Amino acid sequence: MVSERYFYAVGRRKTSSAQVRLYSEGEGSIIINGRPFEEYFTRAADLLRVQEPLEATRMQDALNITVLVKGGGPTGQSGAVRHAISRALVKLDETLRPVLRRGGFLTRDARMKERKKPGLVKARRAKQYTKR
Repeated sequence: MVSERYFYAVGRRKTSSAQVRLYSEGEGSIIINGRPFEEYFTRAADLLRVQEPLEATRMQDALNITVLVKGGGPTGQSGAVRHAISRALVKLDETLRPVLRRGGFLTRDARMKERKKPGLVKARRAKQYTKR
C-alpha cells in the first residue's frame, strides 16, 4: 500500500462534481461539505447511493471519508459522490476494481439535461399550434 495520508478522487454526475478524500484508517464516518452525510442527504435513496460502493467492497467501517460536492441537485450530487468514492477505493486497493466495475460504480453516468433549441419552448417541445 502507498504511504499517503489519503486517497483523492473526483466523481461527476449531471452538473454535480464531488471531490473525495478517503482516509485508510478510520471508523466509517462520511462528512459531506462539513456535515454528516445522514444530515446532508435527506432522502433514503440518496443515502443508499452514497454507501453502495462501500457495501459492495465491505469497507463501511474501515474508512473515513470527507467530500466536497458542488453543483446540481441532491440526486446528481449523490451520484457524483458515489462515483468519486468508487474511484478512490480503486486507488486504495486495485484488487477492488472488478467488484466495483461489475456493480457499475466506476462508469460515469453521462446523462445530462438537453439544451433548449431556438424556436422551441423546451429542448424538443414545439409551440402550441393555433388555427385562428
